[in-house]
Amino acid sequence: MKRLNLIIIFWLLLALPAGAAVKLGVYLPMTGSAAAMGQMVWEGVQTAQTLQPQILNQPVELVLLDTRSDRIEAANAVSRLIEKDKVAAIIGEVISSDTLAGVPIAERAGIPSISPTATNPLVTQGRVFAFRACFVDDLQGKVAARFAFDNLKARKAALFVDQAQDYCVGLANYFAQEFKRRGGDIVATSYIQTGDQDFSAQISALKSNHPDLIYAPNYYAEDALLAKQLQDQGLKTPILTGDGAQVPELLSIGGEAVNGTYFTAHFHRQGATSELGRKFMEAYEKTYKKQLDAFAALGGESYFLLAAAINQAGDLNGAKIAQALAGTKDFAGITGSLTMGPDHNPIKGVTVIKVDQGQFAYQTTINP
Repeated sequence: MKRLNLIIIFWLLLALPAGAAVKLGVYLPMTGSAAAMGQMVWEGVQTAQTLQPQILNQPVELVLLDTRSDRIEAANAVSRLIEKDKVAAIIGEVISSDTLAGVPIAERAGIPSISPTATNPLVTQGRVFAFRACFVDDLQGKVAARFAFDNLKARKAALFVDQAQDYCVGLANYFAQEFKRRGGDIVATSYIQTGDQDFSAQISALKSNHPDLIYAPNYYAEDALLAKQLQDQGLKTPILTGDGAQVPELLSIGGEAVNGTYFTAHFHRQGATSELGRKFMEAYEKTYKKQLDAFAALGGESYFLLAAAINQAGDLNGAKIAQALAGTKDFAGITGSLTMGPDHNPIKGVTVIKVDQGQFAYQTTINP
């Protein structure tokens, strides 16, 4: 009888379900105008999962939803991840405007969210559960102005801004404030809309003001078209842009016209100096047969930051995870050392990159 009881207990134990997976939601633009960025972030998240497949000694399940590069779809995705999929935390979105549509929903539900690349200050400002893995726009805009004035010796700048994107408008404002504070002059401002194809009127207005530099803090497609049309009109004024341009499509769309373009960025593969950074870069490049880019690096960074915070919290309580994320200090991540600062904005350096002979060439890193 004793032996029979032991056998029964043994089979009952085998029949028990394994520990439930830790569900992490991911909402990204896998289609639409920002699809290139979303796909790179997703590659980074998946690479990070292969390197750290467990959190709290349980397997991680990633639940991916496509926002289609749309604000309404982004909001719907966050609602579904929370209400239907019951995720413990969320990674996303990529674009600031779409992230701003999603974070209030996660905030009300008490679910921590971390955006790999949304740089608008409003994404995390005054929030308890919203975080980011990237630097914030006010820092990026100020560093861009500093680089334009000190390194490129520009004194007259023209702004070329996609007014449909909060990210672009915000960066332009921060750049203008800092550039003028340093003694520079904004000689012209032209506006476009996402998806516009013909910039001839805007270029004519800029051309008449003879700027030393065009600051065009837009996404890659519009920046590439701007460079081509500037070249067609024989204008050699250098372009300085932001992190939204650091995707291969800038090169494939712009061709030789984008050579000489500068941009502020979160990461260059030369900056992957930590042990985690080297392991991640090796795994990513082995899997995808291409060089590690900033968006993939920040996707992985977001995953590792969340994993560390959940392990530190000891369970899946949203408030505990948020508290652990807020207390992140000297995290030796993929993109360098990271400390979570005020309003959950990481304190980290800004990389400057130049397109040179069809390649993203590292220039310098400017610390805040």
